Amino acid sequence: MTDVQEVRDPELPGRLLSLERDALIPLLRSRPDADFALPTTACPGWSVRDVLAHCSAALIRVVEGRFEQGVFSPESNDRDIAERAAWSNAQVVDELERAMTEAGPVIADAGGALDMIALGEWVHAGDVRDVLGAPGAYAGAGLPDALTLLVRITRERDHLPLHADLDDVDEPLRFGAPVAASPPARYIGDAATLVRLYAGRPLNGDGYELAGAREGDLNIFG
Repeated sequence: MTDVQEVRDPELPGRLLSLERDALIPLLRSRPDADFALPTTACPGWSVRDVLAHCSAALIRVVEGRFEQGVFSPESNDRDIAERAAWSNAQVVDELERAMTEAGPVIADAGGALDMIALGEWVHAGDVRDVLGAPGAYAGAGLPDALTLLVRITRERDHLPLHADLDDVDEPLRFGAPVAASPPARYIGDAATLVRLYAGRPLNGDGYELAGAREGDLNIFG
């Protein structure tokens, strides 16, 4: 089994954001305005535009160091989206591009405290790609870095131990607490579906096997 290095790579979150930026921003600029109004399945009540505005606002907060009490709560997120209600879709995309570029160095210097935000942004980009029917939802060029980050975050949180045999990764990966009283749960399937499980996202019907845990047990964002 491959034991992904646990030592934090401070550049990894920013690299993950940059890889996703380079794929997502051109996609968004190629889509008509009507696509931005499409409802998302991963974030009920939010449109594609709402998800993008939330992502942009969250990263701008990182860049500017604005973490007031209640930040990232549902109420705070709704306020951030409302603040951008009068913006054009192009303005939202422009801010998101800048935020995905500038947040990396700040996250790198935070010692790991903000790494989860980068992973969440990458997952939200998957939410948008999923709605738009674009390839690479919860996968793409950033997948190796996302998996490395997911391994470390689940270990640091002593999450449910899981042995994953991934169809599209050469070696098995071990997620969750490094020491457990019982054998780890087992997952067999593709990496994107595993990301959906960890992110609490709707599944797309792809076949997979999960033994020793329920789907909801893996969710790290719930």
